Amino acid sequence: MRELGQPRIVVIGGGTGLPVLLRGLKQYPVDITAIVTVADDGGSSGRLREDLHIPPPGDIRNVLASLSDVEPLVEEMFQHRFKTSNELSGHSLGNLILAAMTSITGNFVHAIQEMSKILNVHGKVLPAANQSVVLHAEMEDGAIVSGESKIPYSGKKIKRVYLTSKSTIRPLPETIQAIRQADLIIIGPGSLYTSILPNLLVPRLGDEVCRSHAKKVYICNLMTQAGETHGYTASDHVKAIYDHMSCAFMNTILVNNEEIPQHIQLRYNEELADPVLYDLPQLFELGLEVVHADIAYQENGALRHDPKKVAKILYNLLIDETKKRYEA
Repeated sequence: MRELGQPRIVVIGGGTGLPVLLRGLKQYPVDITAIVTVADDGGSSGRLREDLHIPPPGDIRNVLASLSDVEPLVEEMFQHRFKTSNELSGHSLGNLILAAMTSITGNFVHAIQEMSKILNVHGKVLPAANQSVVLHAEMEDGAIVSGESKIPYSGKKIKRVYLTSKSTIRPLPETIQAIRQADLIIIGPGSLYTSILPNLLVPRLGDEVCRSHAKKVYICNLMTQAGETHGYTASDHVKAIYDHMSCAFMNTILVNNEEIPQHIQLRYNEELADPVLYDLPQLFELGLEVVHADIAYQENGALRHDPKKVAKILYNLLIDETKKRYEA
């Protein structure tokens, strides 16, 4: 439940970056709404989506876990992934519970709401749409690749991405309301074409972000991603979003300004990934406020945004913004 007077934050994304950010933000006195992509079609989520005709639960599951306030063992159980030789192999318990709850309640959003109560979730978790969507990519050579999990492996440069559905894609009324009431809207971090843009491309959702008077912050990825953003600078990420939208809506970009350790770079070189360069002149040309800080840390050999540092920066931006509005 939202406490009276708490500033409102809307976070839009998916993948592994969003839960990391939310673990930091939930430590602050803010009202959080996480809007999560439903374009995933790989792994356990893809199998449940195909077999049960429900939106993919994986990204939702990770966000629920990150915002939960339960015993560590309960969260570990929710995130447990079966390693067997039968049809359970690869499924996480949380995905199966969300699928079961969807069957019981008859509605994916209601299932998320009930799981939020069980997990004592701080804030609200909403799918970008209450249905599965199919993500397509048009490549620069004109080829079309369909399916979120297939796009990064096409071996071609992406020109644009777009959504289709068996029925008309609609955003949830709660999602539209959250965007309209937000004091701060955060985009990312996450895979540019397969985690971030699938949310903004949901009809009306991106338009509401454009129209919102909230301060809008883009958290730039630390590394480029093979098959999506190879060779992209920070401004290239922003331009790609603008190319898909009806407006240039970002106010601020948060970038990492510390050099990535050589041994980490070598590890990522195997994945054809490089540190994202923040090209200040181009970012200033886009009219962006650039906030740069040491916001990266290493976890099991992988590079992640530091949840505590990023959350502190975002909270300070939020407080400054709400002060300006109050004084105005």
